[in-house]
Amino acid sequence: MITIAKSFTFDAAHRLERLPETHKCHRMHGHTYTVELQLSGEPNSNGFVVDYADMAEAWQPIHDLVDHRVLNEVRGLEIPSTEVIVEWIFHKLVDHPVIGPLLAAVVVKESSTTWAKITDRQQARKVRHQTTSIRTLQEPA
Repeated sequence: MITIAKSFTFDAAHRLERLPETHKCHRMHGHTYTVELQLSGEPNSNGFVVDYADMAEAWQPIHDLVDHRVLNEVRGLEIPSTEVIVEWIFHKLVDHPVIGPLLAAVVVKESSTTWAKITDRQQARKVRHQTTSIRTLQEPA
């Protein structure tokens, strides 16, 4: 089994409205996000697990939804923490006919020091309406 990866970027703004007003992330701000798609499998007759061009093609519709957008306005990203974003992207790719069967992980980096990774295929198939980050996000009043 070989794991390959390809990285992509997108620029977007967001605010984490469930945080206290005094928290810096409560205010509108932006990031240049890096997304890494990791696929695992055996090389085919061309010597590829999958062609990197196929990975780029699978990524493009997601990029079009999030690049230069306010993430809070994107369906499914109303609470746009890195944890929610990575799960949302995995969910978008897990059923892709070429990428989906080989998808091992998705990593989303909002900076050089902060990131989230998902590898759980069953969890990613569920439509999430609440964040899993109890420690940092508060329920609305």
